[in-house]
Amino acid sequence: MCACLCRCERKNKEELFQNVLTQVAEQFSRAFKINELKTEVTNRLAMLEKRVELEGMKVVEIEKCRNDIKKLREEMASRNNSNFLEDNKKLTPRRDVPSYPKYHLSKETVEALRLPTFDAWQWEPNEVLLIVACLNTRAGPEQLQWNMLSCLEHMYHDLGLVKDFNINPITLKRWLLCIHDNYKNNPFHNFRHCFCVTQMMYSMICICNLQEKFTQVDILILMTAAVCHDLDHPGFNNTYQINARTELAVRYNDISPLENHHCAVAFQIFSQPDCNIFSNFDPEAFKQIRQGTITLILATDMARHGEILDSFKQKVDNFDYADEEHVTCLKMVLIKCCDISNEVRPMEVAEPWVDCLLEEYFMQSDREKAEGLPVAPFMDREKVTKPTAQIGFIKFVLIPMFETVMKLFPQIEEAMVQPLRESRDRYEELKQIDDAMNEVQKKKSENLTMGGKKK
Repeated sequence: MCACLCRCERKNKEELFQNVLTQVAEQFSRAFKINELKTEVTNRLAMLEKRVELEGMKVVEIEKCRNDIKKLREEMASRNNSNFLEDNKKLTPRRDVPSYPKYHLSKETVEALRLPTFDAWQWEPNEVLLIVACLNTRAGPEQLQWNMLSCLEHMYHDLGLVKDFNINPITLKRWLLCIHDNYKNNPFHNFRHCFCVTQMMYSMICICNLQEKFTQVDILILMTAAVCHDLDHPGFNNTYQINARTELAVRYNDISPLENHHCAVAFQIFSQPDCNIFSNFDPEAFKQIRQGTITLILATDMARHGEILDSFKQKVDNFDYADEEHVTCLKMVLIKCCDISNEVRPMEVAEPWVDCLLEEYFMQSDREKAEGLPVAPFMDREKVTKPTAQIGFIKFVLIPMFETVMKLFPQIEEAMVQPLRESRDRYEELKQIDDAMNEVQKKKSENLTMGGKKK
C-alpha cells in the first residue's frame, strides 16, 4: 500500500514537473517569438525612418531646385534675354493665312524691289494705304508688316523657287508669318532688318545675274539664310552673351552663341509641318539645304569677318564656279555684304539705321556698366558719335569687302561701291564739322577759365 502511494506520488510529481517544463518551454518559445517580432518591427521601423528621411531630403532638394529655377527665370527676365522659345508658343504663326491679306504689288514696287536703293521706311506707309484702300478697313499695328511679308513672298515666286521646288504657297505664307513672329522688337535687330537684308540679297541676285552662276538650290539657300539670319535676336551681342555668361553662351560654349541660336530657331520652325517649305525635298536634298543655310548664318558672326574675307581674297582672282569650296565662300561673303549693307542705300534710307543701331548699342553698354562688365568704346554713349561710329566701319570693313566682290561682279561698282565711298566722304565731312565745333567750344571754355583767373 505504502509502495503504491509512493509510486503514485512520484508519478504525479513527474507529470507536474513535465507540465512545468512544458510551460517554461512555451514561455521561452513565446519570449523568443516576441524578440523576433520586436527585431522585425524595429528593423521595419528603421527602414521606414530611413525612407522618411530620404523622402524628406528629396522634398528639400525639390524645393531648392524650384527656388533655383525661379531665381534663374527672374534673372533671365530682368536681363530681357530670354533667348529660348518657351513651350514652342511661337513656332507656329499667331495668325493663320486667312488674316494675311492678298494684294498685288504695284509695278513700281516690283521694280524698286530689285534695286539697292529700295526704301523700306518711306515705302511702307504708302503700301499700307494701298492695302487699306483695297480692304476698305482700318490698319492695325500688325498690318504694317503685311506688305513686307507680301514682298518676301513675291521674291520667292519671282526667283522661280516656289515653282522649281514645288513649295506649297500656303506653307510659304505660314512660314513667313512664323518668321515675322520670331523676330523681337529690338531697335535694330528686328523684322525690318530681316526684310532689308533679304531684299538686298534679292537685289544682288538680280544685279549680278547670280541665277546664271549658281544652282537654284544655291539661290534658295541664299534667300532662306537671309530671312532666318537673326531669328529671336535678344538685342545684346555675342560679347555681352559671353561676358555675362548667359544661357546662350553656356549652351554654345562661347562659340558664335547668337548665330547658333538663330540656326536652331530656324530649324525648329521648319520642323513644324505647317511651316516646312522644304517638305517636298528628299532627305539628302534637305540635308544639303540645312547645311548650306547653317553655314551662311554662322558666317554673319562679325568675329569671323577677317577669316572669311581673307579666304575669299585668296580665291577671287582665280574663281571657279565648278569648285564647291569657292562657291560656298562666295555665298558666305554675299550674306555678309547684305547683312551690313545699310550704307549702300541712299543717305535718307541709311541714316535712320545708324540711329537704331546706336540705340541698341547704348542699351547694351548701359547694362554692361550696371553689371560691371567690359564696355566697347564704339558702344559707349559717352564716347561715340555718328561720324566716329561709321567712318572706320565704312573704310575698313564695308568698302574693302564690296570692292573684293566687285572683282567678280563689276556691275556693283555704280550701284553699291560708289554709294559707300560717298557715305564715307559725307561722314568725314561731318566729323570735321564736329571737330571744329568742339574746338570752338574748347576755346570758349578756356577763355572763361582764364577770365576767371585774371579776376
